[in-house]
Amino acid sequence: MTQSQEPLEVQIQQHIPIIAQVEKEICRHVVGQNRVVREMLIGVLASGHILVEGVPGLGKTLLARVMATILGAKFRRIQFTPDLMPGDITGHSLFDVQNNRFTIRKGPIFSHVVVADEINRAPAKTQAALLEAMQEQQVTIEGNTFALQQPFLVMATQNPIEQEGTYPLPQAQIDRFIFKIYIHYPEVEDEKDIVQLATFGVRGDGLQTEEAKPLLNSSTLLELQNCLSRMTIDQQVLDYIVRIVRATRKWNGIEYGAGPRGGINLLRAARGCALLNGRHFVTPDDVKEMSLPVLRHRVKLSADVEIEGYTPDQILIELLDSIETPRI
Repeated sequence: MTQSQEPLEVQIQQHIPIIAQVEKEICRHVVGQNRVVREMLIGVLASGHILVEGVPGLGKTLLARVMATILGAKFRRIQFTPDLMPGDITGHSLFDVQNNRFTIRKGPIFSHVVVADEINRAPAKTQAALLEAMQEQQVTIEGNTFALQQPFLVMATQNPIEQEGTYPLPQAQIDRFIFKIYIHYPEVEDEKDIVQLATFGVRGDGLQTEEAKPLLNSSTLLELQNCLSRMTIDQQVLDYIVRIVRATRKWNGIEYGAGPRGGINLLRAARGCALLNGRHFVTPDDVKEMSLPVLRHRVKLSADVEIEGYTPDQILIELLDSIETPRI
């Protein structure tokens, strides 16, 4: 796609109204989860894969489907189950009797947005089918490599690993997600609205996504992602990002910290935050706001700290408070 010759600041300002409209429309369908919607939209703008964790019934699948629809992207939903096979995701070869040869049947991974529902209800062998696609934007089937359509991202939902019938994600895979987002129970008034909206004129328990209409398309989304990738960053902000990531590797209570991919994703997420806020430059506040969803799944707490009941978020907040914030 040919990039516009207009200055980056002008391009971003032109897109601000539609980005705000997209966020507002998603929040209209997914009541009481404004923070989650905001973080997911930032992740999409940053071209990142997103992992959403929460107990069943909080609207994780609804959120992913509504967002994919409003973004105007071709999407497929995969329900992860214990008997799901890798070929059910990537595709497989079939023997064509009529033509006496093998043909490739592509799986649901060949979409702009893949909603991997309850990803941790499938075993590690099946989860690993997403590794190549998430990292290299390609899929190999029977020795043949196929490039994925752009933009491509995975929106995965998972239940807490303490629940029955779940498998922990391999660390190599979980590190490929730009964000791990927690979705919590809604507030009282929001829950009243949810119950009313979900039952008025509706039979059964289906997800009501018919009213969600596309506001973007894949080419516009790709243009926004390209704008974000060209956003400049002050050297002090870059230094701040690196100091945060390196601090996770030696902080008391953390067994192992984030690798360089953590810093890369923190920069991408901070750019997405700036874009959502209508700016063409990144501030230290953008970095701080994005630190928890970017880093919480990249640090492993020591056994002693876990026994005491601390969470990664609590430790990371202490770490962030200890690092001097640059003034720019």
